[in-house]
Amino acid sequence: MPLTRTFRETVMVRVQSDPVFRSELISEATSAFLDGDIETGKRLLHDYLNATEVLPRISKLLQKDDKSLRRMVGRKGNPTVKNFIEILHACQ
Repeated sequence: MPLTRTFRETVMVRVQSDPVFRSELISEATSAFLDGDIETGKRLLHDYLNATEVLPRISKLLQKDDKSLRRMVGRKGNPTVKNFIEILHACQ
């Protein structure tokens, strides 16, 4: 039986419709970073930012280019601890 949605689409819909899931996604991203699993943390944060479509507001709040923020949490990105914490605070 073929899937009608990709896993990523399913996560995006759930983030948009379920505030508890949205909150847990940020918690998991934070935990992954603190546990040293930077790649998973970036991926979860990236998914959160894409699903909630808050990147333009966060970039204005932090006075950073939204493309720069997107690169920070991308696969090749390397956010500093300062940038990561600023993004997390802005997401709350």
